[in-house]
Amino acid sequence: MSRIGKKPVSIPSGVKVGIADRLVKVDGPKGSLSMTHRPEVSVEYDDGAKEVRCGIDEGDMKNRKVRAYWGLTRSLIQNMVVGVTDGYEKTMEIVGVGWGAQVAGQQLKLQLGYAKPVIMDIPQGLTIDVQKQIVKISGSDKQAVGQFASAMRSKRKPEPYNGKGVKYADEVIRRKQGKAFGA
Repeated sequence: MSRIGKKPVSIPSGVKVGIADRLVKVDGPKGSLSMTHRPEVSVEYDDGAKEVRCGIDEGDMKNRKVRAYWGLTRSLIQNMVVGVTDGYEKTMEIVGVGWGAQVAGQQLKLQLGYAKPVIMDIPQGLTIDVQKQIVKISGSDKQAVGQFASAMRSKRKPEPYNGKGVKYADEVIRRKQGKAFGA
């Protein structure tokens, strides 16, 4: 039995949940999110208790994949509820002399030591805040925020010798000692 899947998702005030067929739609103060869940999992909204419950058939309890979908569906709905109420945020640091970022319309322009700046299109629903070498990515969709942060980091991964690169603010880069000359 899924320990995560059997927990109900409590819905705070100001959040509306709509379930039609397999489409789950969550509206809140920070926006609106929707997802289509797997056919093996059933999702019901209890308006009186203000909670969403996920379940599977008794015959599928022994199937490992179906139990995994059960927990996954519950976690995705929980992430949607948190996203439309509080939102998600990732903070990135750009480490390097003369390196930085700036927002130009719907694009993020990164100066990362290359001959030309790296230009990234900002997805719909994300807001980017730049202060010198610190970039804050925020939005209601957890997956979109994490994906954009990961794509930004992949443009110039931090290296262990000088520590230069794009990294998460809470990431620790293990430094290596360089070559020693002479004996």
